[in-house]
Parts: sequence; C-alpha cells; structure tokens
Amino acid sequence: MATISPFSPPFPLPNTSSKFQPPMLQPYLEQLEAPQHQLQPQQPAVEHVNDEPLHGSLIQNPESGVSSNHASTNHSATAYHVTFNQDFGCFAIGTDRGFGVFNCVPFCESFCRYFENIGGIGIIEMLFRSNILAFVGRGDHPQYPRNKVMIWDDHQSRCISELCFRSEVRSIRLRQDCIVVVLEQKIFVYNFSNLKLLFQIETTTNPKGLCEVSQAAGPLVLVCPGLQKGQVRVKHYASKGTKFIVAHDSVLACFALTREGNLLATASTKGTLIRIFSTLEGTLLQEVRRGLDRAEIYSVSFSPTAQWLAVSSDKGTVHVFSLKVNLWNLSTNKSSSSPDSRVPVAASSSFSFIRGVLPKYFSSEWSVAQFRLPGVSQYIVTFGNEKNTLIILGWDGSFIRCKFDPASGKEMTQLEYHNFLNPPFFANIRVCT
Repeated sequence: MATISPFSPPFPLPNTSSKFQPPMLQPYLEQLEAPQHQLQPQQPAVEHVNDEPLHGSLIQNPESGVSSNHASTNHSATAYHVTFNQDFGCFAIGTDRGFGVFNCVPFCESFCRYFENIGGIGIIEMLFRSNILAFVGRGDHPQYPRNKVMIWDDHQSRCISELCFRSEVRSIRLRQDCIVVVLEQKIFVYNFSNLKLLFQIETTTNPKGLCEVSQAAGPLVLVCPGLQKGQVRVKHYASKGTKFIVAHDSVLACFALTREGNLLATASTKGTLIRIFSTLEGTLLQEVRRGLDRAEIYSVSFSPTAQWLAVSSDKGTVHVFSLKVNLWNLSTNKSSSSPDSRVPVAASSSFSFIRGVLPKYFSSEWSVAQFRLPGVSQYIVTFGNEKNTLIILGWDGSFIRCKFDPASGKEMTQLEYHNFLNPPFFANIRVCT
C-alpha cells in the first residue's frame, strides 16, 4: 500500500504574471488571461491505493541547479521525445543529454539545458510558455528514474517537485490547474496547486501512454483508453459524466482532442481510418480514410477551428482532411443521455446509405492535401498560425513548415526546413549541475 502525502509549503502555481519574464523565456512568454476552471480535490490529502503512487513531495535538491558556465558542442544530440506545447506555438525536445525549447514561427532556439552528468530526458511536457516543465528520465544514463515525474521551474533552474510511482511513467499531460500522469494501466490526476490526488482511472493496457486533456479555459475534459480494446473513455469533470465510445475494432494507436474538448479524432493500429466523434454525445460525426494499407499512425491534430485534420504515419506522408463539423452546434447542444453510458458508433453518418452495397473505400473521404516526408523518422504534425500551413517535427531533428492548397488537391509546398539537433542549435547551452 502506498500513500500520497500532504505538502508544506504549497507547490507554486506556474508563473504567468505579466511581471514575470525569465531571461531565457522572455521573448516567447505568453500571458494567459482567461481564468481556468479550478479543479477541487474530491479525496483526502492521504490516499491509499494498491500499488501505484509512492509519494508526491516538494524537494530541495542541492544537486539540481544551473552553473554559471556554458557548454559548447559540435556534435548532434539524440532525441528521445519531441512534443508541441498546448498552443502549438513552440516545442520541446528531450535528448540524451538534457532538453531544449524552440519557437515555431519564427523558428529559433529559445533555450537549451544540458545536465552535467549527461542525463537523458525521455518524456518532456511544457505548460504553455511558462517557466514550468515536467520530465521523466530515459536512456543509458537517465537524468531521473523512469518511475518519477519531475517538475522543473526554469525560473529557479531546478526541480521543485516530484511524483514517484511503482511502475514506469508512460506520458504526462499538463493543464493550468492539473497534472495528469499516465501509467500502463492507470491514470492519476493531481491538483496543480497542492499536488493532491483528484481522481484516478483504470485503463486497458496503454504502453503508449495515450491520454489527452482539453486546454481551453473551463472544465476539464479527459480522454483515455477504456477497459476494452478499441474503446475510448471520455470524462467530463464538471458534470462528473463519463462516456465510453466504441471507436474501433482493433487497439487504439492515437487520438487527438480539440482545445475545447468537444471533438475527438481516433485511429487504430490498422491505421486506415480516422474517426471523429462528439465527446458530449459520443456519436460518430465523420470518418476519413488515410489509405488502404495498414500503417502506424504517429500523430493526429485538429486545426484551431476544427476545419482541418492532419495525420502523420510511418508511410512517410502527412495527410490533411476536410472536416464537416459545426462547432457552434456542438458547443451549444446539451446531451440528453445519462452521465455514465456506453455509446456505440453511430450508424447515421453521411455515407451510411451505401454500406453493404460497395466496399467501404468507395464511400470513403480522402485527404485534400499530402506532403511526402524525408527519411524514415517518426514525425508529429500540427497546424501553423498562418492560414493553411503545417508544422512537422521529426525525431531525427527535422523541422518542416509547409503550405497546402485544399482547392487544388496537390502536394504541399515546403516553406522552410531546419534540423534542430545539429549545430548551430544545441551549440551554446546552459549546464545544469
């Protein structure tokens, strides 16, 4: 049996005050003015669970800090993890030596940190453009154990808190008001202000750490695998409602959530179809086809207005699909179903009339634009802040910005390319001791 202990002094909230401008983040600091819906702990400060969290505590780590010296390197780092922040305006990478943060448009290095003992970071998560990041170690010389989530304050240049578990952490998600830690068969959600456990969710085996949370101001919407193969669980924190959506017949491979949490896109290990659901009602709204052959889907991303959906896979192509979803109706429509219900895939999609007459691919909706990726790296994709642009990141260090023309249906045009793992990037970095 394990416990979550109360903390003193309280864990500081991320610093997004207009007066706060840490030197390395100042050019790209975003002020988040909209108030967040505050999650309230539903459980006491001391939690008893069978075999997962060991403790969460504030730490004063004399070995974590930043020395005054800077390091210079002429050889590239190895990326363990690449991820966008919540507004997709910048991205973070965890490497075999430390971590770095880059701005997307214009592309430039924001800051990089190497650990003096050359420790690897396998999972990294930003909190918008604030001073707070979360880490998990990885590699032959991990900077931190794989069963610990370390909360890093770049303003203080050190870890200020940690959460320890009995098993390996698979992924992390951050919101302004909570920290979500994903293990292989369980998810823990903590209040950001004091690290009290809000709730925990059991899932089917989830080695990829699949989990997404809404990021708009307002109540939390959390999406994770259910208890069965191909099933998605949608938890609406405000209404305490839960939907179980039978999204696919095979195992889930990837999914994405809109910023408001009202739309969900899912893909399975088959990788041929991507389905878009309403999270409020659990109904299937649209289905698009990536291809006919099996593929491993690496990432799925909505455009800010949910007009487009981008998908990357191991086939070496990024696809953009047109969505036919009315976001206004989704945001104003109230579900008439019970708070906890199991919802099958709706049979009333626009192409359902032709099912059973012709093979499914004849009635499929195909992409309106494609981009062929260089090399064989794993890539993730999101939409840029300029109209009809994409930003693509590769584990090989590739940064690609391209533009698509949905009317022509032609290949996308590459606007710029950089490799953020090669010099001059990661050349002048601050060493963390």
